[in-house]
Amino acid sequence: MNNLNSILIEGNMVRDPQYRTHKGMQICTFCIATNRYFQLEGSLEREVSFFDVETQGRLAEACNKQGKKGRGVRVVGRLRQDRWHGEDGKLHARITISAKHVEFCPELKEQKQIADKNAEQYAELDEIGQDVLPDEEMTDESRVVEIAEAVA
Repeated sequence: MNNLNSILIEGNMVRDPQYRTHKGMQICTFCIATNRYFQLEGSLEREVSFFDVETQGRLAEACNKQGKKGRGVRVVGRLRQDRWHGEDGKLHARITISAKHVEFCPELKEQKQIADKNAEQYAELDEIGQDVLPDEEMTDESRVVEIAEAVA
């Protein structure tokens, strides 16, 4: 029996999508930022979270054409954890959203301003040293075949 692994998330693209093909499969990746606002000691606080998203096949083509930095999106998919051993011998892991459905929101001026601010924060995280999965392990053949079968 499969366990439940499903996610629905809304946010804004932090940067333009990155599109490539791997063994004949179209792949589009992008990062979205979500904002959470809450009250803390009488002031309104904002918490930003960043999520990597990967799409495949025709969905990847559509995301590449329609997506751009600042664009609002709603993503439906599942969480996938990639694990690998780095050059230092340590085990690394990263969670990515494997999208099955992506909706694009109409572009609004204020969304662009929020996205620019989120992009600055994301760049700071990148400078600190976020784990980056090597491309050759990111789309191993078995995972690409599994996703291609699910899309078909």
